Amino acid sequence: MPIVIALIVLGVLVLAVIVIYNRLVRLRNRTDNAWSQVDVQLKRRYDLIPNIVESVKGYAAHERQTFEDVVRARGTAQEAATVEQQAEAENMLTGALRRLFALAEAYPELQASENFRRLQEELAETENRISVSRQIYNDSTLTYNNTVQTVPSNWIAGMFGFRIRAYFEIEDDARSAPEVRF
Repeated sequence: MPIVIALIVLGVLVLAVIVIYNRLVRLRNRTDNAWSQVDVQLKRRYDLIPNIVESVKGYAAHERQTFEDVVRARGTAQEAATVEQQAEAENMLTGALRRLFALAEAYPELQASENFRRLQEELAETENRISVSRQIYNDSTLTYNNTVQTVPSNWIAGMFGFRIRAYFEIEDDARSAPEVRF
């Protein structure tokens, strides 16, 4: 009888480990998928930036430093390897884009350009998509991190190498999309 009870307890423990492990895997995969969605939107943003820079450059060719700052910030953002590096790079890029749009406001002909207005609209839409994707990623990360850090799943997480994930946070002054005016 004690052997049967021990086997039942052992079976329940093994089953619990399997259930918790599978939940951790699902949550990790959900977080990875959410980050992929953020990455897709960031790539869309990076693809729009050269077009916007070229549009402004045609009207304000003497503002070389602003263009270089935007291109440099874009390159840094594209090369970011971790969520923390990505957040820092996105903060720099948002600041550079704000300076670019502030410069563009000084050129009424540019503001009247249909191509430039369309690019601004696409960028504003992309910024909104990034915001939504970032929120979904952070929500997925919160659920995953809670599971990794709470008992009893933290024991299983520790045994199998599940680690907490970083949130995709941005600075307070970079929380809004670059201002787009027509």
